[in-house]
Amino acid sequence: MATQVTLKAGLREGSGKGGARKLRAQGQVPAIVYGAQMDPMSLVLSAHEAGLLFHSISVENTIVNLEVEGDKTPLPTLVREIQTHPYRPQILHVDFLRIQSGVEVELEVPVHVVGIPKGVKDDGGVLDHPLHNLPIRCVPDRIPEEILVDVTALGISDAIHVSELTLPEGVTAMLDGSRIVCSVQPPSILAVVEPVVAETAEPGLVGGEAKEGAEGAEKEEGEGKKEGKKEGGKK
Repeated sequence: MATQVTLKAGLREGSGKGGARKLRAQGQVPAIVYGAQMDPMSLVLSAHEAGLLFHSISVENTIVNLEVEGDKTPLPTLVREIQTHPYRPQILHVDFLRIQSGVEVELEVPVHVVGIPKGVKDDGGVLDHPLHNLPIRCVPDRIPEEILVDVTALGISDAIHVSELTLPEGVTAMLDGSRIVCSVQPPSILAVVEPVVAETAEPGLVGGEAKEGAEGAEKEEGEGKKEGKKEGGKK
């Protein structure tokens, strides 16, 4: 069963950006309730109370009973959208969806894995969990808090698909059954690159040969100059 919480709300008069900005400056949040073939209702919430509540619950699948000022009966709803400031921790607007007993509603439920796969524990694999929220359809009193997936039996390259999930009675998954919920990937193998070592000559060999060649060239050049002087003297 889904968690149920309560939140106080007041009726909001007027509309427009100017009125919304004024409410926020006063520590309040504009909100709206729609659905169940009823006219939309504009509300106002305490920014402090709404912030504390939304940070403490799973927003997608928690039933929020709105205690609207002047109404004796709480209004059961689901949070459909929370608009927040782009860089400040501030709620700008909240959309609620009315729900009715016995009438199916579509929502998302968190998916949590349980256990350590044998492919991870014994073979060094990596658990991949791409599906963290599952879209479902059910009546309000069947909304689950979470979907638990036991992964202990998964070996390397094994996977669990949406069609293999064990869902509560009356709950239907709204995703293709072939979608992967989680899988165990083989361990990554990093190629070992052998360092390239440049071939080096024997110590002193290259330098020695160069030195000997230079000395030989100098010697030949010197001898050539001596011979030239001798020939010049004979003339």
